[in-house]
Amino acid sequence: MVYSILLAPSAERQLKTLADSTQKRIVKRLRALEQNPRPHGVKKLFGEDNLYRIREGTYRIIYTIQDKKLTVLVVKIGDRKEVYR
Repeated sequence: MVYSILLAPSAERQLKTLADSTQKRIVKRLRALEQNPRPHGVKKLFGEDNLYRIREGTYRIIYTIQDKKLTVLVVKIGDRKEVYR
């Protein structure tokens, strides 16, 4: 099963503000979610329904998984210091 990756408008804006090398690393990580939306190291966020996070260096990718639609919706991308606010 291959999942579709969708970026919320806010996540897309956050991604565009990052350096090119960081963007490439994050996009590579997002493409890996197409095959396995729950990779090793994924954490379910405490107190949130169906919200997960993965790490890419000091950056965090926050997303939801819609198994019935085979979709991963990325809601936030940012530095670990700011992404949980």
